[in-house]
Amino acid sequence: MYRYDEFDHSFVSQRVAQFRDQVERRLAGELSEDEFKPLRLMNGLYLQLHAYMLRVAIPYGSFNGNQMRKLAHIARTYDKGYGHFTTRQNIQYNWPVLQDVPAILDDLASVEMHAIQTSGNCIRNTTSDQYAGAAADEIEDPRVYCEIIRQWSSLHPEFTFLPRKFKVAVTGATYDRAAIQVHDIGLALKQNEAGEVGFEVYVGGGQGRTPMIAKLIRDFLPKEHLLSYLEAILRVYNQYGRRDNKYKARIKILVHETGIDEIRERVEEEWNRIKDSALKLPQDEIDRINTYFAPPSYEELEDHSVKLEAMKFEHKAFNYWVKANVADHKQPGYAIANISLKPVGEAPGDITAEQMDIVADLAEKYSLGEIRATHEQNLTLVHVKKDDLFDLWQELEAAGLGTANLGMISDMIACPGLDYCALANARAIPVAQNISNRFADLERQHNIGELKLKISGCINACGHHHVGHIGILGVDRKGLENYQITLGGSADNNAAVGKIIGPGFGYDDVVDAVENIVNTYVDIRESEEETFLQTYNRVGLEPFKERLYAA
Repeated sequence: MYRYDEFDHSFVSQRVAQFRDQVERRLAGELSEDEFKPLRLMNGLYLQLHAYMLRVAIPYGSFNGNQMRKLAHIARTYDKGYGHFTTRQNIQYNWPVLQDVPAILDDLASVEMHAIQTSGNCIRNTTSDQYAGAAADEIEDPRVYCEIIRQWSSLHPEFTFLPRKFKVAVTGATYDRAAIQVHDIGLALKQNEAGEVGFEVYVGGGQGRTPMIAKLIRDFLPKEHLLSYLEAILRVYNQYGRRDNKYKARIKILVHETGIDEIRERVEEEWNRIKDSALKLPQDEIDRINTYFAPPSYEELEDHSVKLEAMKFEHKAFNYWVKANVADHKQPGYAIANISLKPVGEAPGDITAEQMDIVADLAEKYSLGEIRATHEQNLTLVHVKKDDLFDLWQELEAAGLGTANLGMISDMIACPGLDYCALANARAIPVAQNISNRFADLERQHNIGELKLKISGCINACGHHHVGHIGILGVDRKGLENYQITLGGSADNNAAVGKIIGPGFGYDDVVDAVENIVNTYVDIRESEEETFLQTYNRVGLEPFKERLYAA
């Protein structure tokens, strides 16, 4: 894992001291809210519907047990005893008091964490595959390049005030678990015909009121040119991106209105001017950063675990958990264990301070100290011996963290919605809770199989509803909550925006509508192995629409 260097320590300490002074001036009335707003946003502090919200950066979702314990301490001391993991692999606190925020930032700095660039029109936290460094299908560890991007983009003077916020995602695996095609820039490590490893570069993806799938701008980019090419894209965006209308200010609009061919031409022209400048990445710098992500000290183990197979046979609930929540590891004898933060009837992504402490202990006991936050609002322990999976599951179960629903219908992404957000016009969390309760039966969920359901409480799409297999968007219709449903979205290698199925549903009817859609799928799928998305892609929208709106 990356560790702060002397510059990082010094800079973050200075930033905390500066913000402490700014908060004191705001509380004393020396700064108005309009004057204070850009200052607090630069430090990850939002003013939401009922209180301030602080968003803490977890670079590329990777952190350790000691950092998790500090997050638990903050939740317990300064908030209401819980935190909320987000779709940018960050954590949010929904109830901090303004005067306490500098102390929170001090606590974060003590474990090499901060809230810088988690808001504002800048390059946000670079996200990645939660299985990075461990995935069986990985070409190279993407965290190395995420860290290089972090160092380049942090406080970049030219890109601090972009037309709009800017999001980058990197994957190093053959299967895209980082949703790179719905980001402003998406990077996929790939190997060319000569055996060299470089990047596929995508640009112009995003959700919100105008969802777009990113376009391929370069098929192969050598590693040494990573920063210069990103700089060229950002320069073109900064120069030509709209600033007169925030709804049309994202790079996706620029790409759409200008066309990918012309954007590529502008980027390449800019890149050719700067690619051999100081931005050119020397191999020894890549190697230096790579040492921070050296593989841990694995034990030499047999890949087959007799204990694992025996416990799966003896415990049906454990077998379900392994089937849903455990993924293949590249090291023989190890597995990747996912912790669902979607227990039945609870708010997706929430975790209590007590549970944070437990996860920290379990990471050190079973996962060589490493924890990952996922963009689907869950947690991952990346280096677990197969022989330890049963013991880990038992401890997770005892802590209320053993839900075996990863990738199932109750493993929903949901934004805070009208319960917290001043921008929302419909509830999202209660809808998620109601759906979770309706589909609480684990055997039924496993019979349904993989089904990604995502919910947003407004058109800004913080719940990623556009790319849900089933997406739900809450809107205000003449003072009433109305929920529009889309089908067929996807955020993986075959990224797609879902299609609206028809008229929306009221709050009291939306769960019945979801159940109708699911039942239709179960009735028309060709086999239990055919997933919801495969069925939808085979038959289209009409069979679902016909059943859903039948008189």
